[in-house]
Amino acid sequence: MNKIIQQLIQEAPVVIDGAWATQLQTRGLAPGECPDAWNLTRPLAVEEVARAYLDAGSRVILTNTFGANRVVLARHGLADRAVEINRAGARISRQAAAGRAHVFASVGPSGKMLMSGEIEESELRAVFVEQVRALAEGGADAIVVETMTDLAEAKLALAAAQEAGLPAVVSLVFDSGKNRDRTMMGATPEQAGEELTAAGADVIGANCGIGIESVAPICARLRASTDRPIWIKPNAGLPEMKEGRTVYRTTPEEFASHLPAVINSGAVFVGGCCGTSPDFIRAILRKIRT
Repeated sequence: MNKIIQQLIQEAPVVIDGAWATQLQTRGLAPGECPDAWNLTRPLAVEEVARAYLDAGSRVILTNTFGANRVVLARHGLADRAVEINRAGARISRQAAAGRAHVFASVGPSGKMLMSGEIEESELRAVFVEQVRALAEGGADAIVVETMTDLAEAKLALAAAQEAGLPAVVSLVFDSGKNRDRTMMGATPEQAGEELTAAGADVIGANCGIGIESVAPICARLRASTDRPIWIKPNAGLPEMKEGRTVYRTTPEEFASHLPAVINSGAVFVGGCCGTSPDFIRAILRKIRT
């Protein structure tokens, strides 16, 4: 097991951070604006988000680089600035951490489908290699390959992390199928656990998708399929639309009330995804300490 991961899990559960995009929105990120570009244009605001999670008690913080691969950045005319944006994202979180927490850099999906031929494996691997290398140069301790729906794409990003010599969390979205227990591409928790273990992931998990009230069974199935630590970062309930805005109804206290079931199901790393905030991290810690 990687040394960083081993050190962290000695005091499990490990509380990670919450959502980033919604925190940037409260600081002025406009609808449709590229959040990753703020690493260059508004670095102090990005650092505020990281510090807010640190002050709330997160032992691991991510980076503002979820959509910072050149495929996604191309939609904003920023493909040629991918390296610069990722280096800055890792540096900002490392500066905020100041030795108080580990920085696990966020790597999200490309939005292109391998199965349909929208992008070739060789091209997508090169995209992730470029991003991960820049994150490593910026000082990331590890990589979080997150919100993935295609195991093939997830494994390409994992391979990029391994090439850079960084430990990697690989986290998928399980919210499809009759029982909402598969990825959009049809992978079950068991498939994910087995294939990602064989591919060498250091930590395996689930994020986004269903809310925390429904994630414990997914967690248990992942736990049964691998010997790797489990990462769980669910949404604050299911999203609703209100006056053209996406809202999440689950409160920090309600979110934290489901935490014992998630931990009992095998989660080692726990935090929040869409709709969560530093208040959710504080609520998690209060629940753990009671």
